Amino acid sequence: MAKQLDYHTIREIFTRFREAAPEPKGELDHVNAYTLVVAVALSAQATDAGVNKATKELFKIADTPQKMLDLGEEKLIEHIKTIGLFRNKAKNVIKLSRILVDDYDGQVPNSRAALESLPGVGRKTANVVLNMWWQFPAQAVDTHIFRFGNRSGVCPGKDVVAVERAIEDHIPADFQLHAHHWMILHGRYHCKARKPLCGTCLIRDLCMFEDKNL
Repeated sequence: MAKQLDYHTIREIFTRFREAAPEPKGELDHVNAYTLVVAVALSAQATDAGVNKATKELFKIADTPQKMLDLGEEKLIEHIKTIGLFRNKAKNVIKLSRILVDDYDGQVPNSRAALESLPGVGRKTANVVLNMWWQFPAQAVDTHIFRFGNRSGVCPGKDVVAVERAIEDHIPADFQLHAHHWMILHGRYHCKARKPLCGTCLIRDLCMFEDKNL
């Protein structure tokens, strides 16, 4: 775990991220808040590309909780069977769809607690939905952010909750909305787990990672 970077260094890091990608976007395809919830829930232990492939046709016919219930669990499974843990995920999608219909008039709630009460929706999923759909500066810590945060010193922490808190406490407010997208994309494509591309990294002179491959 790297030492926590200071304010000025972090500001420079995110200034560079913003200059390189002013409006970073999540890579899960969706058409509304409901399909975003479903897509993020399906993405656990799966790639965004794999989820997008599975939901391409699914969301054409089931883009609301009621339409998903009408489709049914077995037909849902046929669409998502290429995704890991597809049977359990299908059960959760049907359960959360029923709750949304019965308790929320078919609408996706926009508090973290309400989102986390839905089957298959944890804190990370809730934060992604709050951030991407409602433009709330929630920080969804995945493996990419956890790795990058601890290597670089931007947001070190022993677990995802500690990293989330470090993001909120140390990253300047004007970068908070897009912070997790910048870090996810950087971790996914540059600060890779096995062979980080330190030689072409735009923040290599600011990063605390001791094993830079320069």
